[in-house]
Amino acid sequence: MSIADWPSDDRPREKLLLKGAAMLSDAELLAIFLRTGLPGKSAVDLARQLLQRFGSLNQLFHASLADFTSIAGMGSAKYAQLQAVVEMARRALAENLTQLPVFSDPQSVRNYLRLWLGSEARETFGALFLDSQHRLISAECLFFGTIDQATVHPRELVKRGIAVNAAAVVVAHNHPSGHAEPSVADIALTKRLQDALLLVDIRLLDHFVVTTADAVSMAERGLLHSHG
Repeated sequence: MSIADWPSDDRPREKLLLKGAAMLSDAELLAIFLRTGLPGKSAVDLARQLLQRFGSLNQLFHASLADFTSIAGMGSAKYAQLQAVVEMARRALAENLTQLPVFSDPQSVRNYLRLWLGSEARETFGALFLDSQHRLISAECLFFGTIDQATVHPRELVKRGIAVNAAAVVVAHNHPSGHAEPSVADIALTKRLQDALLLVDIRLLDHFVVTTADAVSMAERGLLHSHG
């Protein structure tokens, strides 16, 4: 059977093979993952339904098992496959960050942070601990809940930085509201963290505010203060 004779469910695969994955829409990529649709509904139709239900690919990736399986045709096996795909993507991005200085490819940092934190339902504060060449040592979630000066303890960040022998840190937290603009509290917290890390000779390189769609850099906004 030639590609032209493939069933409609396989058409996104045909497009991928002819034009490359970057040319496919989110729904078409998801349709390839789903492989088949339902009676009266193609894989692309089903993919569009999932994206409409969850809002975006990133939101879909972070869906709970209960929410995912509430969609007709979506079972626990498909959920497990999706989570495996997401984890492979996350590990691939992290692998890039361990091999090159993180800011040699700023977009990879943003992509990693969005995949890691962007769709968390509650505010989550994480840190990328870096070596002297600014390559990733480890990525750790440290605090949960409302991210403010009361819940984020600089001493805990410092302790982890020392424990992993970090020379620098990039911190990030998500805004579940979907608005990535740093708040006044975010800026004040950044200064406290920067001052605390400086005491043990660890540089705070950046603080990102992350959503599913964006990752705003405070360093790029000029919101990290200079130490001379």
